[in-house]
Amino acid sequence: MNNHIPEACIVLFGATGDLAHRKLYPALFQLYQKQKLNEKFAVIGVGRKEFSHEKFQEDVKLSISKEKNIQNDKVDEFISHFYFLQMDVTNEKSYQDLKGLADELDSKYSLGGNRMYYLAMAPQFFGTIPSFLKSEGLTETEGWQRLVIEKPFGHDLQSATELNEQLQKSFPEESIYRIDHYLGKEMVQNIQVIRFGNAIFESIWNNKYISSVQITSSETLGVEDRASYYEKSGAILDMLQNHMLQMAMMVAMEPPGGLDPKLIRDEKVKVLRALRFYNEDEVAKNVIRGQYKEGTMNGKTVPAYVDEENVDPASKTDTFVAARVFIDNFRWAGVPFYLRTGKRMATKATEIVVQFKNGPMALYHEHDDHYQPNLLRIHIQPDEGLSLSLNAKPQGDFPALLPINMSYCNNCHNELNSPEAYEKLMHDCLLGNSTYFTRWDEVALSWEFIDGITNAWRNGNVPLYKYSSGTMGPLEAEELLNEDGYTWWPPTNLRTDLRTDRDEK
Repeated sequence: MNNHIPEACIVLFGATGDLAHRKLYPALFQLYQKQKLNEKFAVIGVGRKEFSHEKFQEDVKLSISKEKNIQNDKVDEFISHFYFLQMDVTNEKSYQDLKGLADELDSKYSLGGNRMYYLAMAPQFFGTIPSFLKSEGLTETEGWQRLVIEKPFGHDLQSATELNEQLQKSFPEESIYRIDHYLGKEMVQNIQVIRFGNAIFESIWNNKYISSVQITSSETLGVEDRASYYEKSGAILDMLQNHMLQMAMMVAMEPPGGLDPKLIRDEKVKVLRALRFYNEDEVAKNVIRGQYKEGTMNGKTVPAYVDEENVDPASKTDTFVAARVFIDNFRWAGVPFYLRTGKRMATKATEIVVQFKNGPMALYHEHDDHYQPNLLRIHIQPDEGLSLSLNAKPQGDFPALLPINMSYCNNCHNELNSPEAYEKLMHDCLLGNSTYFTRWDEVALSWEFIDGITNAWRNGNVPLYKYSSGTMGPLEAEELLNEDGYTWWPPTNLRTDLRTDRDEK
């Protein structure tokens, strides 16, 4: 891994798709204007449409023009590095045209044979494209070759294993970058620093002082135009199998021996190996699945999931999952991790709440209804930051208590310059830094855990609970925590907290 400004030919499959326009082109432009890409780069957009290079460049220009903080004088120079190739990715002859263009651009921009292949495509092509890249000689250059793959990586352990075996015939594991955009989010990456860079936290980051951990990722939107995908995945495959388990690993991992990507990912894998796997009866006791029904949001009635376009009226697809999981190792034995994700919920937020145990005598809580445990909240989105909830004495009679929050917001005052997850991850890939990409053994273990849950669902042992749109999920998810003496902490808004603090001043 190095930190020089990389030179590379980026071959983007799916160049006319939504992901490329919304995320990838703006991310590359931000890298360019921040001088994290120099003039030695080229992008080949691959798609089925018949585009000229000029038409493709105008499309790229349009996508980045919608972004904030654009240096207009750099746009034309940036898009001049973009080229388009119409391809049928299932036709081996098309790859000869790609090889010819890539070799030409390699010479024109002095790229040293470095190639990054980004598959922003439908999953059925994930195995096909790398096979042709290998067989048609595109990977035989003097530089490095890297393959970037979006989720979903398979739909269960068997399909993921088959895909991985196919990929590794063309690319070695160290050249495969399985992207999880949650790992590019500023505060997810910051979890390591919060823990290992602050002795005050790392010294109490264990089952002696922590009573529970909650991880919530809630969306206010419904399925929108993703019904054809969502009907096959549901919340458990769309969110829990990847994003939610990744955040749990970041919270629970042991300190790595250094900042080398291998050492960090080794510790993440150990968390999954310590994860308690459930049989069918245990799934029914520890996992709640739900589906949104009609409700009111922002004063408007929104339809039930089964009434959405392209959704089977008899669909049993989960749009909500809450799970109680345990990590059976020395640090976390007995500490429940509660994972919750869903659509059409009351609040859009992704947040980690670490709840600390009460003191041995808890002298004050009997006297005041406001007493609450100490909480460390790590705010992932839409706010980026952290807050620590403490108890203090207000002015007046003792022993009344007043909960106070110490808050830091990372993006409240610097939002324009806050890098997107894709910007950071694409830069990491160009540099060869695989720290925040998922390794195959992580993928395999997460699928093994999830397969145990989905198999129980298929066997009919776990009911599908309905919840009204605009709520935080079914009542049964609250009861899951009540069994252990806990309740879900509602997501908080750092901007509101900070504004209130300033107003009071």
